[in-house]
Amino acid sequence: MATAMVLGTQCGDEGKGKIVDYLAQQADVVIRSQGGNNAGHTVVADGQSFALRLLPSGILFSDKTCIIGNGVVVNPGVLIEEIDGMVKKGIQISKLEISTRAHVIMPYHIRIDEEDEKLRGDNQIGTTRNGIGPCYADKVNRMGIRIGDLMDEKIFRQKLKLNLELKNRLFKTYYNCKGFDYDEILQRYLVFAERIRGYVKDTEYSANLYIEQGKKVLFEGAQATMLDLDHGTYPFVTSSNPTAGGACVGSGVGPRRMQNIIGVVKAYTTRVGAGPFPAEQVNEVGEYLRRTGHEFGTVTGRCRRCGWFDSTVVRYAAMLNSLDYLAITRLDILDGFDNISLCKGYIYKGKELQEYPESLDVLQNVEPVYEELPGWKSDISGCRTYEELPENARYYVERISQLVGVPLGIVSVGPDRAQTIVLHDVF
Repeated sequence: MATAMVLGTQCGDEGKGKIVDYLAQQADVVIRSQGGNNAGHTVVADGQSFALRLLPSGILFSDKTCIIGNGVVVNPGVLIEEIDGMVKKGIQISKLEISTRAHVIMPYHIRIDEEDEKLRGDNQIGTTRNGIGPCYADKVNRMGIRIGDLMDEKIFRQKLKLNLELKNRLFKTYYNCKGFDYDEILQRYLVFAERIRGYVKDTEYSANLYIEQGKKVLFEGAQATMLDLDHGTYPFVTSSNPTAGGACVGSGVGPRRMQNIIGVVKAYTTRVGAGPFPAEQVNEVGEYLRRTGHEFGTVTGRCRRCGWFDSTVVRYAAMLNSLDYLAITRLDILDGFDNISLCKGYIYKGKELQEYPESLDVLQNVEPVYEELPGWKSDISGCRTYEELPENARYYVERISQLVGVPLGIVSVGPDRAQTIVLHDVF
């Protein structure tokens, strides 16, 4: 048995897609287990950039089986558009599997997402407005439409009729906006169904079978730990569980089969949308990181908030996910600094906090404790071994590892596959 898991340890956008893409070269199977088309990630291979939203990063390899697991919420229109875009770029889509148990995002989910955010006014949570939360809400409410339902026209007709009756009443009486036409959605989604039918199967069985056969299986996390519905900075979170435990639930693979859990760590910190950010730099440092790192959302295009690396956040994520290794990305973005600050803890009302606080009020009022490290002031993008990195760059990542309490596994010095330094081979 050989499995590995890649997940985010901060607030998303850590470079998970690049790490998954690199490890996928050795894997036989790549599994996505939660989130939806709100989880954009960019992979650069051979100088060509691929913006992925639903497809696992392993899709760039024609010989890899790629699974969209039961925990993912699927907008079939977006998925088909993404598949067609890959085909146009010469990527063969033949070994894709979509779980029958994955829930389907419907147009009314997107409308509810948009209207709810409007109603929040100044208290918006920064949703991508892709219908992710409302789709998960229907799932929990036991009203959802699953991919398996979409494959059966009779069942789909029944479930769509019931949902639209309820949702259109909601639009009229609560949101004061126009509802949706049953026949229009029905016909559109029946077309979608035929486009994806050949990819649909009971993936929890195939995922476990691949592991039993000794295949190398890679689990790809979307979003990140601090966006976890239960453990993140609630309510500024996503609507699923992008943690190691969530990968088990969202793939149908038990926890004893999960090995080599890799936490992806950006060498600094970013966040999209609202939410607490103690190490944020609303100054020339933050602007430099944003400009140099091209920190704009893959899905939304929104500017990412930027700040120094926060070890308190990653230490918390390491505990929640039982991390085996760290994969530190975007180290090259720090090349231009004379000195680099690293947040190693928080002080609140004169006392050093020993734990990551649950309270947003506390998080918004903590004082970050910084440690200043010397920069390396040189271009590291051409380094291909750990020894080639400048001494100060090595000291920086080793200090992160020390503060977090997790050994280094990978250091990335650029977006391309070749710009990856592997210290521990997980397969």
